[in-house]
Amino acid sequence: MRPVAGASTRGRRGRRGLALTAGALVLSLAACGGGGDSGAGSGKGKGTGDGKDAQSTAAVSIAPKAGATGVDTSGALKVGVTRGKLTEVTVKDEKGTKVEGAIGAGGAAWTPSTHLAAGTKYSVHAVAEDSEGRRAAEDSTFTTLTPKNTFMGYFTPEDGSTVGVGMPFSIRFTRGITHPEDVEKAIRIKTEPAVEVEGHWFGNDRLDFRPEKYWKPGTKVTVDLYLDGVEGRDGVYGKQRKTVKFTIGRNQVSIVDAAKHTMKVTQDGKVVKTIPVTTGKPGYDTWNGQMVMSEKLTVTRMNGETVGYGGEYDIKDVPHAIRLTTSGTFLHGNYWGGGAFGNYNASHGCVGLRDVRGGYDSSVPAAWFFNHSIVGDVVVVKNSHDRTVAPDNGLNGWNMSWAEWKK
Repeated sequence: MRPVAGASTRGRRGRRGLALTAGALVLSLAACGGGGDSGAGSGKGKGTGDGKDAQSTAAVSIAPKAGATGVDTSGALKVGVTRGKLTEVTVKDEKGTKVEGAIGAGGAAWTPSTHLAAGTKYSVHAVAEDSEGRRAAEDSTFTTLTPKNTFMGYFTPEDGSTVGVGMPFSIRFTRGITHPEDVEKAIRIKTEPAVEVEGHWFGNDRLDFRPEKYWKPGTKVTVDLYLDGVEGRDGVYGKQRKTVKFTIGRNQVSIVDAAKHTMKVTQDGKVVKTIPVTTGKPGYDTWNGQMVMSEKLTVTRMNGETVGYGGEYDIKDVPHAIRLTTSGTFLHGNYWGGGAFGNYNASHGCVGLRDVRGGYDSSVPAAWFFNHSIVGDVVVVKNSHDRTVAPDNGLNGWNMSWAEWKK
């Protein structure tokens, strides 16, 4: 498997701070009077046109020291000043990409607002003024560490895709994450129009993002994965830098009533079609709850052994199959169901729609629904005798309240 313009992922639960590690300070003291050369980058301050040719008393400091290598990607970069105020700090990599940061109140220090990339050379240019307005500048370079152990994330939906209103942005990591606040901060989501988006961790290797309610149709979502250099667990660093964009399509939500054996397909809140279905028979009841389509397969094999049902069935050519859960719940075409559709429940937990073997007939209910559905559409099952589907069984976090989601 893989903060929002006007709606950033908030720093909550005390998880947003970057760990600080000690760094050596290179202190550039301005020379007093006509002393000799004090080293590259030092003593650059000059008067401001008041007729005095005096150097600034402001002393700029940069950590790590100039020329340092193997620098940690978080906490090591600091810029400060004594006897003055910082007026400008620019940090950028060899490609010219700037590091975001801010000068604090009073102008005494600048700190980055994000981690640095791994294995990257950075340059620092800092300018300060003393009480007389005289400027002092300092320049330095350093190189961050090259990690021995790395992780990355596999995500859904795909870049450039158009998805249904229920689609979260879900990312699964190749290593268990023990610094979740740092990883979550490194994933930035922007939407047009703006909407609040929050992340929720399922275990230590999966992070999903969603708004409080289904996405508004037409919403454009941009996800910036700035995982390169973030320390996800001790000694294990991300190696991913990618931007993912997707668009929310029309609103389609389909309501399956397991007691009435029907499915009402709604678009933008209006019923556009009612389809007779069959759901899980007693002992094999279909999950209740909101389920998001995660995969569409024109034809697939369904074997009971893969879902714990032994040799009860092995159908090699199930047509028009749409995955609803990781555990194996599908909404699919059924050509062997006889008179079950609209009358009684006969499946092993899936939602079945009338179809023909080979799926060649586009007029049958299963084909119509398959052709009118996209990944990210929502199917809601009600009045089944089973419990509500688990939020992490598929892309089904909508079964959690907003308060639970934000914890």
